[in-house]
Amino acid sequence: MNSFISIFLTFTALLSGLYSQVDYVVEPEKYNGRTLEVAELPEPVSLPETDAYIQLSEVNMHYLVFGKGKPALILVHGNGGSADSLREAATYLANEYTVYVPESRCHGKSSDPGEISYHLMAKDLKEFIEAMGLEKPVVMGHSDGGINAITLAADYPDVPGAIISCGANSHPKTFKLYFPLGVAIKNLFKHDKLNDLMLTEPDFTPEYLAQIRCPAYIVSGQSDIMWINDTVFIAENIPDADMTVLKGETHSSYMSKDGKKAYTLAHEWLNEKQL
Repeated sequence: MNSFISIFLTFTALLSGLYSQVDYVVEPEKYNGRTLEVAELPEPVSLPETDAYIQLSEVNMHYLVFGKGKPALILVHGNGGSADSLREAATYLANEYTVYVPESRCHGKSSDPGEISYHLMAKDLKEFIEAMGLEKPVVMGHSDGGINAITLAADYPDVPGAIISCGANSHPKTFKLYFPLGVAIKNLFKHDKLNDLMLTEPDFTPEYLAQIRCPAYIVSGQSDIMWINDTVFIAENIPDADMTVLKGETHSSYMSKDGKKAYTLAHEWLNEKQL
């Protein structure tokens, strides 16, 4: 009986996900669909102001800092990434903000304390923010970084001033089927705790998301790795959150693969919110 229920729920979720993708094509305005127009960009800042490490309670964290503006903006990379993944975005955003690009535990040049979870990475981010003396920074994350931004805002509601979460999913079951299948196959040949993380976490419930108090912008691509209705679920359960599903964009096309679009996305929303 339990197996039947599980299959039924999986099939229902698949149909709901497929419906949201088709519905977006018919009525993109229902999902705040928009195209990112890249124009009148500032010149990128070529070199970081700082390339250093800071010792947190469990992690020796490597980070870069670009620019000297306000407010502080923290860019958080995705699973298997590093500071280099969002370097181009940082070089444009540095014209207006002080951009911090930390590397998560078990990633890049940061140390590996053995364990990893989104709650642990959110704790690391909180400690990083406190160690840097930052007050109410904007936290913008891509993929796992987007999940980290949401987790930080829910676990520590008083820490971020705002979050921009790009390409986050609420649960592994909300991925389009090809993605977890590919991760599971990779894990068969070379087991990796970073793959385990994507296959088992997060588990965002309405009650958990409702704990977020800061302004939130929930973003995904039209052809992202999770269904569009999952982006809707996250946004609808965060009080007063804004949402957009970007026309023609994939999971990474507007973030780690195009810093100009990442700049435009953040710049326009932060100006609108007067942050």
